[in-house]
Amino acid sequence: MGHDDAVLHLRLRVPGDLTDEVVALLGADETVTNLAVVPRGFLKPEGCLVLADVARESATGVVKRLRDLDVQHRGSISIEEIDTILSDEAARAERLAPGAPDDGVVWVSVEQKLRDDSRLSWAFIAFMTLAALLAGAGRITDQPILIVGAMVVGPEFSPIAAICFAFAHPRLGMLPAALRSLAVGFAAATAVATVFWAVGYRLGAFTQHQASSGPLTDFIVSPDAWSFVVACLAGVAGVLSLTTAKSGPLVGVFISVTTIPAVGTLAVCLACGVWGEAGSALTQLAINLVGMFLAGTTALALQRQVWRRVAARDAHPGLVR
Repeated sequence: MGHDDAVLHLRLRVPGDLTDEVVALLGADETVTNLAVVPRGFLKPEGCLVLADVARESATGVVKRLRDLDVQHRGSISIEEIDTILSDEAARAERLAPGAPDDGVVWVSVEQKLRDDSRLSWAFIAFMTLAALLAGAGRITDQPILIVGAMVVGPEFSPIAAICFAFAHPRLGMLPAALRSLAVGFAAATAVATVFWAVGYRLGAFTQHQASSGPLTDFIVSPDAWSFVVACLAGVAGVLSLTTAKSGPLVGVFISVTTIPAVGTLAVCLACGVWGEAGSALTQLAINLVGMFLAGTTALALQRQVWRRVAARDAHPGLVR
């Protein structure tokens, strides 16, 4: 019997003249199973429908060989997660693949997800702004629960991870979009939140003392060596959540722990003229972005090298990219 995340489902649109070669490629791989061919299965555009299940650990190599045949340009390649599969044959295919399925990295899927999620959009800016406002409220009221809420809402994880991936893989073409999303998102959130809190300050909603004090949230304006350590841990946790089949829902919160709170606090400080803490919040943001970039990039690069060695050791050269 197979288990969750052990295999992935491939759905291919293959031009007629490539079908035999694609089927031979898939049939020769022992980690591919449940292979099926439906001639003229596609009508618009025309092509043969080829279905197969592949062990997660081998998916990167199989997809690479399909791309070497130009299937992605002359046809299409879809990769789908399988929630549950009951199959002794699938279990056998998974056992023949190197490593454990939970650790298998499907690099093409990671890249596609990061490209999609790191695009600049109104929704991205809106969530970033809401997160900054929540973080600002948390600093004013000295309520860590609001800081956690801001971490949940903040969407900055995707462009940060995209930048790490761009350097580690490398895919430098991903950098402009990711950097633009991060820069515009932070700038827009800071600007809107600053105006919002400036109006509140003028109306007497809070005092300068409230904006600059709070023992439970002082860590935001106290950058030190631990800030860098936490950022590195957050960067590693974030990229591992992208590349492994098992990841907890709180990873996104962890990756935001020292970014969104700093942006929200910066806006509050700018709104009421607490310039010293504004500088500290900005320094905190910079330190943690650098730490996450360095640690995330290093973790992805090491993970890639480890899988190259595992693939070579287990005589699956197609996995090596």
